[in-house]
Amino acid sequence: MSEAVVIPDFQNAYDIPIEDIDVSDPMMFKANAFWPYFERMRKEDPVHYCAHSPFGPFWSITKFNDIMEIEKNHEVFSSETGGITIFERMADFKTSSFIQMDPPKHDVQRKSVTGVVAPSNLSLMEPIIRERAGKILDELPIGEEFNWVDRVSIELTTQMLATLFDFPFEDRRKLTYWSDMATSSAANGGTTPEDERRAALLECLEVFTGLWNERVNQAPGNDLISMLAHNPETQNMDPMEYLGNLILLIVGGNDTTRNSITGGVYFLNQNPAEYDKLRNNLDLIPSMVSEIIRYQTPLAHMRRTATQDYKIRDKVIKKGDKVVMWYVSANRDDEVISNPDAFLIDRDRARHHMSFGFGLTRVIDDKKSWSYELPGQQTRDYTFKNRDAYYQTSNEKLVLNAFQKNFI
Repeated sequence: MSEAVVIPDFQNAYDIPIEDIDVSDPMMFKANAFWPYFERMRKEDPVHYCAHSPFGPFWSITKFNDIMEIEKNHEVFSSETGGITIFERMADFKTSSFIQMDPPKHDVQRKSVTGVVAPSNLSLMEPIIRERAGKILDELPIGEEFNWVDRVSIELTTQMLATLFDFPFEDRRKLTYWSDMATSSAANGGTTPEDERRAALLECLEVFTGLWNERVNQAPGNDLISMLAHNPETQNMDPMEYLGNLILLIVGGNDTTRNSITGGVYFLNQNPAEYDKLRNNLDLIPSMVSEIIRYQTPLAHMRRTATQDYKIRDKVIKKGDKVVMWYVSANRDDEVISNPDAFLIDRDRARHHMSFGFGLTRVIDDKKSWSYELPGQQTRDYTFKNRDAYYQTSNEKLVLNAFQKNFI
């Protein structure tokens, strides 16, 4: 287990020269201190250059339409050249995945797994999703504090990930562990020693290689491993490419969903008027889900590398420059989203957000909303009692402690 991290105090965003702003510090997000920095950049310098950071120089793209412009131009802004994260990939442990590729290879590999989250397949999974959600909620303690993230957000997400992979259900928490290890390296601003992280990922590769060898000799199935093993475009991946795609699918399925489930309960408790809207009209659930995803923005950023000089607004991005698209900022752009700092579960055009990117590399798990509302059973209502725990957590994960369950 990672030790608790001391969160520093951050200077007022408007008291420092704008060219000195660096939003790459993970502790800024842990402290929930990043909002005014992005607000200032959107207003004063929406295409912002940071010359000095722990991850080297980079451009910040902070407004919705500018990010769309970058995302659509995959010929100039490459995922493959430098990767998709603000930090650099390590030369001696470099994985690859389809989200780190440019067309046409990106398109064919992505297509090999999109069927698992197609509406038709999700509809077939609806009964098991409802059953598992109901069981998890029914087993929560009444009238006492408990850890919502562990008991609900992680457990439900991990159960569904195990189903999508057809992974041994009794070992499903390994998926959570590998996801945490993949995203928390100390070398990239996290808390996990790099050698520990690599050992965990190699264990992940070993386990999933065994599953691959089983599935490749069976008839094609509807699970993700079978889809990869039987598709001509992915069946000959080398081990590090296979590992990269595994981590992409595990992290993509774990972090985004678990953080959105957690954030949703927290935001409803922060905004009691919106909670009342939901209690009085359960038809708002689909738009609420989209609003939670926008407001939470579980994927803070994505990175591209310029393959040639490019002018955007009044700035010239040079060939080879690192370009970071801040989705978390775009979702607060008041030129595109009305009253963006408000959490409104009945928002018009609720799906018009940047939480999963835009264009070719849009995240494949753009959520289909599911409500747990079965005939003859009571709607669950949860009271959040420890708000500070939402941000002040170890391992840069959103951990909510101290929920109390009631019934309405």
